[in-house]
Amino acid sequence: MLLGVNIDHVATLRNARGVNYPSPLEAALVAETYGADLITLHLREDRRHIKDDDVFAIKNAVKTRLNLEMAMTEEMLTNALKVLPEDVCIVPEKREEVTTEGGLDVLAQKEKVAFYTAKLHQAGVRVSIFIGADTEQIQAAYDAGARVIELHTGAYADAHTAEGREYELQRIRSAAEFASNLGMTVNAGHGLTVQNVGAIAKIPQIVELNIGHSLISQAVFLGLPEAIRQMKEAMYRARGSI
Repeated sequence: MLLGVNIDHVATLRNARGVNYPSPLEAALVAETYGADLITLHLREDRRHIKDDDVFAIKNAVKTRLNLEMAMTEEMLTNALKVLPEDVCIVPEKREEVTTEGGLDVLAQKEKVAFYTAKLHQAGVRVSIFIGADTEQIQAAYDAGARVIELHTGAYADAHTAEGREYELQRIRSAAEFASNLGMTVNAGHGLTVQNVGAIAKIPQIVELNIGHSLISQAVFLGLPEAIRQMKEAMYRARGSI
């Protein structure tokens, strides 16, 4: 199982003071050195954390893969075709949200998804759709040409009861199996921590987790290398790899 380290909130901390540190580029290189299998970042329309220069600098520096999360806008498509990351994950985006609140509604905009997916595929960029654990949405993403999805795990992570967590977990299991049977690659992420990642990591169809906020939060106390080590250990232990 692969770990994508999302470094958005290193940029959040930098931007809080309007200075040039801590550096998202340095964070990406440290993460990669200490076990990240790819670097994930989200270039938002309002540039609240990651900036355009960050994207280009990180793309030119990393040795693994850059996974660029972006809204489905003409501006972001143009940026992606300039940067040419290895992966683009298309996400829904609202200016007023604190963080991404749910999966993309592919059914409501299948033609637009198909257009953006085709444009990126033509440029050699692999496209993933950030999507809820809903088989109709997954089928729509497949029909639109996407062959990778990232399942939104926020409802599982935010569930307040054991019954609620198990319900959301079963939805994710079923969605992962459905997508895998279509021949899609299944990733997952949102709200995952060392404490709750195990149940998601056990799902055999999921091959990659993208995790940011909890890793950067732990890094404040432990350092980024140790935060990544602990997360990968939790993932591998759940998977039966250690």
